[in-house]
Amino acid sequence: MRTCWVVDHPAHARLLAGLMRAGSTADLIVACDRSEVRSMLEHGDGRLPRRQTLWVPRPVGNGRRRKALYRLRAVQRLMAKAAKDGLGPVERVVGVGAPLELMATKPRWFQRSAVKERWYITDTEVNHLAHRLATKAATDVVVPTHWRQELDKGFVSNFKGNLHRLDGLHGHVHLAPLRRPSKVSSPPRVLVRRLNGEGVHDGDEIVALPPDALDGLAVTTADEGEVEGDPWRMDHDVASHDGVITQSVTLASEAVLLGTPTLLISKAERGFLDRLEAEGAPLFRWRGQEDDVAWASVHAQFLAGLHLTDALEPMAWPDAKNQLSDWMS
Repeated sequence: MRTCWVVDHPAHARLLAGLMRAGSTADLIVACDRSEVRSMLEHGDGRLPRRQTLWVPRPVGNGRRRKALYRLRAVQRLMAKAAKDGLGPVERVVGVGAPLELMATKPRWFQRSAVKERWYITDTEVNHLAHRLATKAATDVVVPTHWRQELDKGFVSNFKGNLHRLDGLHGHVHLAPLRRPSKVSSPPRVLVRRLNGEGVHDGDEIVALPPDALDGLAVTTADEGEVEGDPWRMDHDVASHDGVITQSVTLASEAVLLGTPTLLISKAERGFLDRLEAEGAPLFRWRGQEDDVAWASVHAQFLAGLHLTDALEPMAWPDAKNQLSDWMS
C-alpha cells in the first residue's frame, strides 16, 4: 500500500523509521520544516529511507491559520501529482499528532479520495485541537493503554473509527536499552534540554529551570532547535550521561527508558509519565512553585538518584514495536 508518512517532530522520525523502511520506494514523506526534523532527514542514511519529500510549515505562532491552510493545499497538490506519476495512488496517510494531512486527504461530497486509511497516532492527551481535527478525518487512531481519558476532552469517547490501543510508550517502539556508564563522573555529566516555547501546549506547561538547577554539574546543552551533531545518536548521547534535566516530556520518557535518571521540570500531565512512575523508572518531577514538594527536595532526590542506578530493577519492555508493525502491515 503506497503510504504518505508525516514527520512533524524529530521523535516522530524515530518512531516511524522502521515502518518506513518496510514500506514502498514509492512512498512519500510530508515533513515539518523545523531544524531538528531537517537534520533527522539529512542524516537519515541507513535509518530513514530516502523518499520524495514535501516540506511544510509548522502551524504555530503568528500566522498559524495561514500556515495551516497552506499546508492543507500543498498536501492536496502532492496527492494530485502522485495520482498521475504512474506509481499508483497514495492509499494511506500515517501521522503522529498531525491531523492536517488527514483532513487534506479525506473524501468530500464533491471530491473523491484514493486514500482509504488515515492513521492518527498520539500519546499526548492534551493536544486538544489536533484531536478535534483528527476526530473528523481519521479512520484509525492509536493511543496507549495508559491513556488518561479524563484529560482528552472526549477525544477517545467521540471517535467513531477504528481505535487501537498500544501497550507501551512510543519509546518502546524505536528504542532499545543501552549500556550506561558504570561509574558516575565527578562532577556528574548531565544533558540539559530546554524548550523554546513554540509548541501548541508549551505555554501552559513550561516551568523555568531554577537558578541552582545546574550547580555543580558538567552540562551538555541540547536545547530545542540548537542540537548539533548526529540527531540519530540522541539515545546514545542520553545513555552516556549520568543524568538528564529537561523541560521536554518526550526526552524525559525516552531517557528513563534508557535507564538514565531524569529530572523533568514541567507542569505537563501525561498518562505515560504516570506509567513510568508506577513502574519504578528513575523519573523525578517538579511542577513549579505550586508543586506539593519543594524544589530543594526534588533536586536533592535527583542528585542522589544519579548514584543509585545499580539498585534499579530492569523495567518490563512491552512488544509495542511488533504490535504497531502488525497493524501497519
